Amino acid sequence: MESKNYTLGDRVVLKKGHPCGTNDWEIVRLGADIKLKCTGCGRLIFMPRIEFNKKIKKVMSKEDEDA
Repeated sequence: MESKNYTLGDRVVLKKGHPCGTNDWEIVRLGADIKLKCTGCGRLIFMPRIEFNKKIKKVMSKEDEDA
C-alpha cells in the first residue's frame, strides 16, 4: 500500500459529490481522522484516513492554486 501525504489547506476532489452540488473539499485537520470542509456550503465532516484514501479522486495542493 502506497503512503499518501497531504497537508493542511490542500483541496481534494472526492469520487462522490456532496448534496450541495460540489465534490471539492479542503483539508482542515490531519490525524487518524481527517477533517474536511466543503468549499461549496462550508459543511465540516470527519472521515477516517483509510476511508478517505479510498474515496479520494484527485489532490490539488495549495501551490497548484496559487500559480
